[in-house]
Amino acid sequence: MSQLTRFLERNLQNPSLRLSAIQIRHLSSQAEEEKSFDDEEFRVLNLRPTQVQRQQRRVYKKDEPQPPRTKVMPVDQDWPNVWPGPRTFHPASVPLPLRQGFTEKNAPPPSKYGNAELMKIPNFLHLTPPAINRQCEALKKFCTPWPKNLETAEKWEKHFPVEIVKSDYCHALPSVRQPEARKVSLKIKLSNLKFDKHSKDKFLRLVGDRYNHENDVLTIQTDRCPTKKQNYDYAQYLLTACYYESFEVEDWEATKSLADMEVYEFEHNKSKISTEAILNWGSSGDKKKVDPGFAKSVETLINEGENEYNLKKYKEESKKLLGLK
Repeated sequence: MSQLTRFLERNLQNPSLRLSAIQIRHLSSQAEEEKSFDDEEFRVLNLRPTQVQRQQRRVYKKDEPQPPRTKVMPVDQDWPNVWPGPRTFHPASVPLPLRQGFTEKNAPPPSKYGNAELMKIPNFLHLTPPAINRQCEALKKFCTPWPKNLETAEKWEKHFPVEIVKSDYCHALPSVRQPEARKVSLKIKLSNLKFDKHSKDKFLRLVGDRYNHENDVLTIQTDRCPTKKQNYDYAQYLLTACYYESFEVEDWEATKSLADMEVYEFEHNKSKISTEAILNWGSSGDKKKVDPGFAKSVETLINEGENEYNLKKYKEESKKLLGLK
């Protein structure tokens, strides 16, 4: 018998006793604690489930498999939303019967489901014509009209003779700075720069093999500095320094003799004097001058070396100079 029951019996026998609300609440809480203690005391621990519990646990509810997504896709779906960017091939998203790979003889290639070959190669399913048109329309608001008087490549080269080539990289690495992104290439045609004979010769010696004689393009590539902006400034500095240095005339250059020349020049050699003497042999009138074609053929033969073309050209110019058939 609980304490609350015994107290209520005594209270009924003695009407003079009165209970307060606090006392009744306290007695009721004590009764609840005794009841919970009695329940915990006789709790049963079941280490092994019963046969009924085993049967209930083994009942599984299997969901019906959904049909492939490619069979329920609408024909007029918005493909850029299905395949918005570059990603690995997924057979459930592509409604095309693609096949890739090699199997045994007289067997068709494997289908797209579970095909590792299709997942190896990059795909361009995101670059469909509707997706490209949509991206172009989105980029138009950031574009400006093309400048006037720049419709042809000749006009581009005239107004913008210097070409700067840079590279940007986007990758997922701990460092966002790509070492190859700091390289800067500066290209300019030598015909766009104003030189005299001395300055051009000195400029070509300063730049060395950076100048291409076939297309008349000078290429300066810089990658010494850690950032792209520093390499760009360094390339501009190299071009400016080499250009103005080529116009400087040192004291030792004035003492340069004919034997110190790196290339053969017909105008400054004794060949010119000998040729003019042969042309004006026994004549007392106006002296004849050497034809420029003959002078150029002699320079080409000596500077480039003897070959079939240079020898043939020298022979023709010599006959022409002497008036022989």
